[in-house]
Amino acid sequence: MIALRAVTKVFGSGPAEVRALCEVDVEVRPGELVAVMGPSGSGKTTLLTIAGTLERASGGTVHIGGRDVAELSKDDLARLRRRSIGYVFQDFNLLAGLTAVENVALPLELDGHGVKAARAAGMEILAELGLADRARHYPDDLSGGERQRVAIARAVVGERQILLADEPTGALDSVNGDAVMRLMRAACKRGVAGMVGTHDAQLAAWADRVIFLRDGRVVDRSEPRTGPESLLGR
Repeated sequence: MIALRAVTKVFGSGPAEVRALCEVDVEVRPGELVAVMGPSGSGKTTLLTIAGTLERASGGTVHIGGRDVAELSKDDLARLRRRSIGYVFQDFNLLAGLTAVENVALPLELDGHGVKAARAAGMEILAELGLADRARHYPDDLSGGERQRVAIARAVVGERQILLADEPTGALDSVNGDAVMRLMRAACKRGVAGMVGTHDAQLAAWADRVIFLRDGRVVDRSEPRTGPESLLGR
């Protein structure tokens, strides 16, 4: 579903040039959750934004569903993002003028689903994350953890094929963090290809595979034998 080959990303030029990624290879298949680990500045966020077509690579290729994104028009890319890719950003990116359920339902409505059906789907996901009683509240009335859970719900609602999350549990306590990761794992079990950027080993333990970045390069890869679900009987 996601295949990055020899991906390089350079910002600036000359003495100010910064090489954020260098010859990175990553593949995420449907049904997998892959964690990208590394310290701040290692290139995790840049890798996720390129995988989600929000930025273009300076070199290498990016294929989504077998299609080279460099060959897609702006309209095709917008359609791909809207229909197939769910994002969870560090700063939530919720619309202040919409309630929680309206924020979650918006991608479905933009893709032609009826308002009633879209909001019913949004309510179902919010309930899974313990936010049914906050569905009619606006983002400014929610805590940081609640806003993060709304952002997660928006990313997984509908029939998304790809889920990209950058530190998705950073604002959550352990109970709500586990609920978020269960939801992401459930999405992957339905066939979604998931990629999570994190510096938290506990979060990475939920993944099927882990890729380690340092200074924009892949320095190691791991395939954990077990994760929290098996250890805790989930």
